[in-house]
Amino acid sequence: MAKAKQIYFCQECGYESTKWLGQCPGCRNWNTFVEEKVVGTGKRSGKTEAAVPTSILQVNASEDTRIGTGMKELDRVLGGGIVKGSMTLVGGDPGIGKSTLLLQVCRNLTGAEHKVLYVSGEESLQQIKIRAERLGGFNRDMLLLCETDMDAIEGAMAKVMPEVVIIDSIQTMYLEEVGSGAGSVSQVREVTGRLMRIAKQMNIAIFIVGHVTKEGTVAGPRTLEHMVDTVLYFEGEKNALYRILRGVKNRFGSTNEIGVFEMKDTGLYEVENPSQVMLNGRPLDASGSVVVCSMEGTRPILIEIQALVCQSNFNLPRRTSVGIDYNRVNLLMAVLEKRAGLMLAGNDAYVNLAGGMRLNEPAIDLGIIVALVSSFKNVPVDAHTIIFGEVGLAGEVRGVSMVAQRVKEAAKLGFTTCILPKINCEGLEKIKGMELKGVQNISEVLSYI
Repeated sequence: MAKAKQIYFCQECGYESTKWLGQCPGCRNWNTFVEEKVVGTGKRSGKTEAAVPTSILQVNASEDTRIGTGMKELDRVLGGGIVKGSMTLVGGDPGIGKSTLLLQVCRNLTGAEHKVLYVSGEESLQQIKIRAERLGGFNRDMLLLCETDMDAIEGAMAKVMPEVVIIDSIQTMYLEEVGSGAGSVSQVREVTGRLMRIAKQMNIAIFIVGHVTKEGTVAGPRTLEHMVDTVLYFEGEKNALYRILRGVKNRFGSTNEIGVFEMKDTGLYEVENPSQVMLNGRPLDASGSVVVCSMEGTRPILIEIQALVCQSNFNLPRRTSVGIDYNRVNLLMAVLEKRAGLMLAGNDAYVNLAGGMRLNEPAIDLGIIVALVSSFKNVPVDAHTIIFGEVGLAGEVRGVSMVAQRVKEAAKLGFTTCILPKINCEGLEKIKGMELKGVQNISEVLSYI
């Protein structure tokens, strides 16, 4: 008989241990270990048949293996559409719009005569119907199933043979042979492994919805992200108007692509020009406001950086950043003090990225520095100037990638001056109406402002 043994799992990263540990050696988080029973399957009897390898020249990789979702922003993030036999994880905060987006995808797919199976472990058929009526446009190819037992779900999939399956959510599904409860590390891992085998064997595209922790990562083992083909994250506040869908991992396309959506009463709508949307309502003659250009995958996005530097009334000045790495802001302020001679040690500094986005690209460093200096000296920056470039600890301005795309996007939105790294000016095709100013260090930047 199979023997059950006690194993401790980290709820954040899936690290296994034979005893309880206060701090996880894998993710360094405290008090994340839980005890679970693991049932061994025992030794296999008999010999298994040897697998036969296939030559790569015999494999057909035609473009018809992708299915269009009917949403250009989602297709961009997926790399051109849904790949048959793939598995996609969609994560995000509760209520941000994961189920709404997938239900709209189901509507578009059924309208294109694709059979879709929507499996829900959290809502009843009536609740799904109420949301579907708000979106409208469904037909008979949209199949609903309220079930949490994976064996029953697999049987239903084998019976109806849909092209796309939605699992909402992965934490509610369970396998009877796994002793722990639904949502535990063992259940999430085994259920995901079963779904992956089903996707490959039946050539079905599967979307799974994953809840996130307070840190913003998918609840359950970190190995869940490694098992699936594509990982998508919904970003943005629930009360905000816009949502950002970011591709963190994609085996069939480029990573870090983003899609921008606007939340309305009748669902999510695509934003075709995110740069223009992000710049709407920005102040034109206010100090501390600078427009930068960041590359999100293959898409250039113009966004406003706001900085506020004021005299501190406390012994320890306050530093706050929203949408930008806090440590990066402190580093750039140290560079300004050392290389530009600005005394910022006695000032509070607040840096905000307008629009509710989060950016980590080094190309926005130069924009952060100019915004801080503009607010510190109370001198506004020209509203038709765009700035980008990476800043080193010596105060030098380093080159960035995809400069031509950034400059063209800025010119399209009416900007007339671009301050960029001098090394990127060499060989760059000049654009009518755009003045390029190459800089080598932050002292040259401040002389232009």
